[in-house]
Amino acid sequence: MFNHGGTEYAAAPHLFGGRALGRLGLWGDLGFGGARVTVSDKRIERAWAEVDPQEISHPTLGAVHAYWLAQRGARKMPARDDINPVQMREHLGWIMMIDVLPGFVDFRYRLIGTKVTRYFVVNSTGQTVTQAFAPYGAGVIKGVQAVYRKVARAGVPVRAHGEADWLQDRGAFERGHPHFDSLYLPLSDDDVTCNMLMAVFTFDYETVVAASESVFD
Repeated sequence: MFNHGGTEYAAAPHLFGGRALGRLGLWGDLGFGGARVTVSDKRIERAWAEVDPQEISHPTLGAVHAYWLAQRGARKMPARDDINPVQMREHLGWIMMIDVLPGFVDFRYRLIGTKVTRYFVVNSTGQTVTQAFAPYGAGVIKGVQAVYRKVARAGVPVRAHGEADWLQDRGAFERGHPHFDSLYLPLSDDDVTCNMLMAVFTFDYETVVAASESVFD
């Protein structure tokens, strides 16, 4: 058992063995040719992930998840063309659209909501995960890619939440980083291969804005 946010969770032997919640800093990512790559970085040890979450309490995550389910219907995944931004306009500031590159080698940010850019300090639209997270090192890059690859390979939602301690390396916040809660959802044009992720990334917006302004003003 382990405790996170006052809640006890049963520790899973390995996150990728099925629906489970695990610490992102200890994730194992299935690499090329079936080789296993271990992700270990203390800066992401306070970030957690859950495969195919059945209960989502955050209202924005819950609304976007419900929309994804409705657009999916009887299929495994909805297509990008099924997603209508007008129908999600109240949540667009929290939304990211992420291209899945061939072979799941990396992922490219096609669109990043305006609120999300305040959390990460910079706008990484057009960059890959490797490029966007390069300042934070290989451990953080592998941790982010592990989340995205699980969504893309298995075609299932993954929820990630916790503290983005690695962002302190850029001096964005002096007293730690606010808690985040996010959900990554697969999209597929043929209902077989995931070619895009739709993500919703939430946090205490007022706290982030106030902290960033106090640092950069």
